[in-house]
Amino acid sequence: TGVVPFMALLLLQRRPVAGRALLVTGSGCPSHGLCRSNVQEQTRRQVAVLNATAQELFSLYLKCQGEPFSSEADKLCNPTGIFFPAFRVNRTSERKEVMVAMYKLFAFLNASLGNITRDQEELNPMAKDLLERLHNTTKTTRGLISNLTCLLCKNYNIFQVDVRYGDSSKGKSAFKKKQQGCQVLRKYVQVIGQAARVLLPHLSPS
Repeated sequence: TGVVPFMALLLLQRRPVAGRALLVTGSGCPSHGLCRSNVQEQTRRQVAVLNATAQELFSLYLKCQGEPFSSEADKLCNPTGIFFPAFRVNRTSERKEVMVAMYKLFAFLNASLGNITRDQEELNPMAKDLLERLHNTTKTTRGLISNLTCLLCKNYNIFQVDVRYGDSSKGKSAFKKKQQGCQVLRKYVQVIGQAARVLLPHLSPS
């Protein structure tokens, strides 16, 4: 637990580790010039892409893990026992609250994707389609985090956000690595649709 400078926090998200930073407002935001002119529209597109591709990513992941994951997905991929950021905002929540919740969600997802991709490169190095999809999802997620960073700084002068990351899978058995990946991706499928429904109205053109 600790306060991490915002740009350092962005770098931290690239590593699949556990960490926490505190929500702070103040004068520490970088120049608003970091924002693209179309940042809101770009953010909308990124969320829409992630929402549209989440189920396909999960299905492809299951296919590449083989048995027993292919036939017992409901049992093995049940995400009840894993940590995943609480997502308690809705369409009537304040925009600031929604943006902070989104940042926590996608920062967690970015770190989790790093874990999953590393494990799949080790366990399924020939699964090119899956690895490509994981890399593309990670790229979109990082772009989204960058845009949410900009919006939080520009609109609310927030430059540090309380983020908790999931457990690293390093040192776990191949089965546990596969299971952790499918649990996270199953939960991701469940949450991304809700996130899109909540966020998109808040990013509509004024």
